[in-house]
Amino acid sequence: MATSKRIVVLNQPAHGVPASDYAEALRTRLPGHNVVLPVTESATESAVEGAPIVTGFHFDEALLERAEELRLFAAASAGVGHLPLAAFRERNVAVTNASGVHGPNIAEHVIGWLLGFARRLAEGWRREQDARWEHFRGGEFQGSTVTVVGLGAIGQAVVDRLDGFGVETIGARYSPEKGGPTDEVVGFTDRNAFHGALSRSDYVVLATPLTDETRGLVGQAELSTMPTDAVLINVGRGPIVDTDALVSAIRGNKLGGAGLDVTDPEPLPADHPLWGFEDVRITPHNSGSTPEYWARTADILADNVERIEETGRYDDLRNQQVAPDG
Repeated sequence: MATSKRIVVLNQPAHGVPASDYAEALRTRLPGHNVVLPVTESATESAVEGAPIVTGFHFDEALLERAEELRLFAAASAGVGHLPLAAFRERNVAVTNASGVHGPNIAEHVIGWLLGFARRLAEGWRREQDARWEHFRGGEFQGSTVTVVGLGAIGQAVVDRLDGFGVETIGARYSPEKGGPTDEVVGFTDRNAFHGALSRSDYVVLATPLTDETRGLVGQAELSTMPTDAVLINVGRGPIVDTDALVSAIRGNKLGGAGLDVTDPEPLPADHPLWGFEDVRITPHNSGSTPEYWARTADILADNVERIEETGRYDDLRNQQVAPDG
């Protein structure tokens, strides 16, 4: 029998933060609902049987078979390609994602790297490690040109935070006719326009998802087009960049540096040459880490639950990825 007020939170942590924090955030926002967090496989199977709403990162077809009353799966991730979307559609189940929850923290990660490269803070850190009180020449971020590839929630958050730094911004996206918050927008599938933007960029920030169009988007030709002192920052996905071409460009002093939160391969092997370059900064796919992750994810689901209660519909939800028929 369906329990109309039940929301099942799958026991799947986010960046080391337990799902119990998510469940508690939902209970605070939706006090009239029965938010449950099963911790065993059998308890999860039982919990989803009568639940109209389930939320988490992963939800396979075997579990979906048991969720006969399911109306909404609220993915706790921005990407949904790992989910059985066809099965959700077949069962007329709505799917939403958590797009936007990473915007502030990933944008801060990017800004930190931009300023670090501009001011050569890594060189200061090296001298600190050696206890050397020796001046070095710093750069200046103001007056730079920054191209942001991908103008979704993360790309826009980066552009928002660039406002006030006195930089020129270029946005590159699949559909340039949509415009954007940057001073200029080009299509990254338009080779001439995209290469033209790269040739004028002091910094290139990759904040686009991995698609057929973006896989290998930045290779030898694109890196050669960038100024030799330009910096590439990737917070999108590793395969957007041709790793061998990047290593060659850094090794040949054809690029000023790189900030990589994602790599290809990933994890990056300990003996990979990217670890050995002084002008490459690497974080282990960590820009998404934030203490606010579950709070923001809970905000999205709570908003959608309120919409459902007001309209009785599951086809006009925030961050909708799959809409049911009627």
